[in-house]
Parts: sequence; C-alpha cells; structure tokens
Amino acid sequence: MNQHLARLAALAQQPSRRVIGLMSGTSLDGLDVALCRFTGHGPGLGFALEHFATVPYDEDTKHRIRQVFAREQVSLEYLTLLNPWLAELHARIVLECLSEWQIEPADVDLLASHGQTVFHAPRHQHQRPDFDLNATLQLGDGDHLAVRTGLITLSDFRQKHLAGGGEGAPLAAYGDYLLLSSPDEERLLLNLGGIANFTYLPRAGHDASAAFSTDTGPGNTLLDGLVRQHRPGLAYDEDGRLAAAGRAHDGLLTALLAHPFFRAPLPKTTGPELFGSAYLTAAQATSGTEGLGLEDLLATLVELSARGVAQAVGLAFGENSCPAVYLSGGGAHNPILAAALRRQLPTAPSFATTAVLGVAPDAKEAVLFAVLANEAVAGQPVSIGAGRQRVPAVGLGKISLPG
Repeated sequence: MNQHLARLAALAQQPSRRVIGLMSGTSLDGLDVALCRFTGHGPGLGFALEHFATVPYDEDTKHRIRQVFAREQVSLEYLTLLNPWLAELHARIVLECLSEWQIEPADVDLLASHGQTVFHAPRHQHQRPDFDLNATLQLGDGDHLAVRTGLITLSDFRQKHLAGGGEGAPLAAYGDYLLLSSPDEERLLLNLGGIANFTYLPRAGHDASAAFSTDTGPGNTLLDGLVRQHRPGLAYDEDGRLAAAGRAHDGLLTALLAHPFFRAPLPKTTGPELFGSAYLTAAQATSGTEGLGLEDLLATLVELSARGVAQAVGLAFGENSCPAVYLSGGGAHNPILAAALRRQLPTAPSFATTAVLGVAPDAKEAVLFAVLANEAVAGQPVSIGAGRQRVPAVGLGKISLPG
C-alpha cells in the first residue's frame, strides 16, 4: 500500500487527530491558521484550539488577488498562475506558524485548506440558460500545499456541496452543528465576514436536519471597499468610528434593500460579484444620493448589513422570534455594527460572540474547515441541514497526498 494511504487509514482509526485549518475570506485581510486537536468524530466530537494566528496579506498579495477577484473577465494565464502561487504562499505561512509555535510538521496529522474564493456563481445569480448549475471557484491548489508542507491535505471543500445539489456555500452548518450545538438552547451563529451568513442550530439531540446555513447579504465587503476608496492607507473602518460619525440615509437604504436577493427564500448564497461597487452606485443613482459623504454612506451600509440579517431571520423564524445570537468574523469587532444588530434583533434571548462558547470569533471559520477534514477522514457523511438546506449527506474535501 502507498505509505501515505496507509498513514491516512491509520489516522482514521486514531482516537484523536491534530488538524490545521486554513481560511482566507472575501475581505482579503490575510490567512487564518488554526491548529486544532479533535477527539473522536460526529456528535461526540471533542475539540481544543491549540494555536491560532491571522497572518496579514501584504499589499502585493492583495493586489494579485484583486486582479481576478469577483471579476467576470480576467486573464486566463494570470488565473492559472495564481492558483499554485497562492498555494505556495499558504504553505510557507503554515510552516512559519509551526516554527513559531515550536511544532514539527510531522506532529500534525492533516491540513485543511478552504482556499481563496475568487468567484461565486450560484444559478440564481448568474442566470445563464446555457449553464443550469451552481458553481464556485477557490484558488490555492491542494497538491502544492501537500508537497510543500509534507502534510496530507484536504481542500476544495465546496465542490462536493455543489455536486450534492447545494450552492457551494455556506458550509458552516456541517461544522457548527458538531462543534457548537447545545442541548439547552437554540442558537444562531452569525458570521460577519465580507458577506454575512448565519447557521441555525436546533437543540443538540433534536432533528439535525433542521439545522441550516444561509447568506444574508453584505457584511463588511461594501464597508471595507468604501474606506479603501476614500481613505487610502486604511483597510477598514476601525471600531466603526467613521460610521459612528455619520447618519444612515433612509432613501439610499430603501434603494439598497430593494434588491430581490433580500426577498429570496432561504437558504441562499451570494458574494461580492453581486454586492460590489456597481450595486452601491446604482442605488445612489436611484435615490439621488451621489453626493452623500463618506460617514453617512458608511452609516447607511452598517444599517444595510444589520437589516439584511434581520430580514433573513424574519424569513426563517417570523418577525418576533430569534434564537440566541453568537457573533464571529471581522464584523464582530465593529461595535457600531453589533449595536445595529441588537436593535434589529430585539427578541434574541442573548447576544454575545462565539468566545463564550470556547471558539475565538476570528478563528471560527478556520476551525470549521479543520472539523470538516476530521469528519472526512474519520467520520461518516452526516445528514445535517438536509431539510431546509436540501443537500444530501456528504463528506467534503479532496485529499492530496505529499508524495
């Protein structure tokens, strides 16, 4: 037997596994690296976060990604070259993190890489009659990662979700249910990345098919893009200070919320391809707010993100009901956005970050892909979210061997 296949078979039988999860989201701020220890698999999964780091992307890396990010037309040569280039970069970051943590690669069992999403094309968004399917594309080749790090690597997780009938996103329901369900309360795990999404978790021990994930609309993507455009040198509105100095414009907010995505049934997915600068420009033209100042624009976009979440919660649970809310992602650090969400979700019995559940808000996405890798190797396909999500039980991730 191939030595790496023998190693993989042995890993599946071990009582515990050490897995590194990697995540780089649509905000393009850097690579999240989470070293996790898992005991068992499935509903009895045990978890510990041993180390975590966010390694910022330098300006050259951000520039390279933006050449192809959410663009309908790109250089095919450039896209082809960027795929292994990103994998090599991520591999170097992994090895540097392990060196800093004084851990040998041989002491890690698996590497789980989400990759960098550069285009998301669900059927409802592309609306092309010649392609009656959902699609998404992540860069950062798994084989390059495996060879450069020496670690058995799982990557390209979203393709199996597509093949199973889903839209390729969000995948959080699978890991969230195993890691963060509680027998004591229903939970809404709200991730505020470039695009906002939430996972609904019924009480642990109840029907797992009731769990589901959905995107809700823009999270930070429009906010961050506007700050970069008007305040060169700033990557985002730290602590929401600029937005706090502004006032939401009702006319612009109404125009932004008029997009049919917000009324579409759940679950649904989207991306910066839909909610980019052209979307904002069109809404400004409709509402006659082309001259609105930066602070007022940001205040309006904060309200848009909160309203998008609230409308999705209303579609899921009715206007006067909301489970306990737990925030994660970059937007969890924005007190102005958090305050807007509290106003929009007044019936939530509690409101906190995932830190109170034992998972750092910034680490959660990387941890979830480590969970998926652990389940793919040691677990069985689980019917999580099969009801509302309408996706059959699947095991996610392609396996790349180091040699």
